[in-house]
Amino acid sequence: MLEIFKTINDSLQRLENFEEGVWVNLTVPAEEEIKQVSEALHIETEFLKAALDEEERARIEFEGGQTLILVDIPIIERQGNANVYTTIPLGIILTRESIVTVCLKEDTLIKDFVNGRVKSFYTQYKNRFILQILYKNSTQYLQYLRHIDKISGRIEQDLHKSMKNKELFQLLKLEKSLVYFSTSLKANEIVLEKMLRTENIKKYPDDTELLEDVIIENKQAIEMATIYSSILSGTMDAFASIISNNVNIVMKFLTSVTIVLAIPTMVASFFGMNVKIPYKDNPHAFTIVLTISLVLSSLSVLLLARKRMF
Repeated sequence: MLEIFKTINDSLQRLENFEEGVWVNLTVPAEEEIKQVSEALHIETEFLKAALDEEERARIEFEGGQTLILVDIPIIERQGNANVYTTIPLGIILTRESIVTVCLKEDTLIKDFVNGRVKSFYTQYKNRFILQILYKNSTQYLQYLRHIDKISGRIEQDLHKSMKNKELFQLLKLEKSLVYFSTSLKANEIVLEKMLRTENIKKYPDDTELLEDVIIENKQAIEMATIYSSILSGTMDAFASIISNNVNIVMKFLTSVTIVLAIPTMVASFFGMNVKIPYKDNPHAFTIVLTISLVLSSLSVLLLARKRMF
């Protein structure tokens, strides 16, 4: 999908044609759309296709007066009945006349800019626009990390009364998401540090200040991801042991019940044999057998209780 925007009279407007000061947004672009943008804005096709590879690493490149900034952005994907947090590349291409963004998903932080949720945003101020995207990216990482923390808290409450693996699998998915976030944030940090040393991006004092804010937010997100990952890993180990201990307790109880129930069966079996046994012809034989069974069973219950088998 190819979209062209430009800020006109403090309002973001959609355009049909390319002109100076526009923002071109490509979402899962077709080959024809890539060729169209490349020819109209004289951008290398390699720059436009860089963000279409999910395994592409975050980096910044300069070539022919153009700048490619590739960063990882967080997204939420639906898998079954649960949300999975992961990251995908976002390409930002800066030229003398315009700015281009390329992404594989539509529902990302770019949507907030398209829908006007970001204030003081102008397509003509290209450098500041880039920094606003990066700042929004860092804050969204923080937002998703808080979501992960809340979800893990709810799963922990379920684990207190569960002996199944379902909750552990959910925690495992969250831990996997935190690994993705931590890796992507550290890669983004390298790009941001390089941008701080590049005069092409921070032309004005306000831009430098905003870039420093982006770096601070990114560092905070890295620390949060590291802390949450450590807590989640420890929680999973603890609850895995608790679940195993709960199963052992149940097995111990069932074993004790089996022992207690086996005693009346043994007594009844002895008196049911076709051999000469005392009290066999006694009219109160059933009462005697029942009493013996109850006494032996009661003694076994008391013995097992003293051994804390119940």
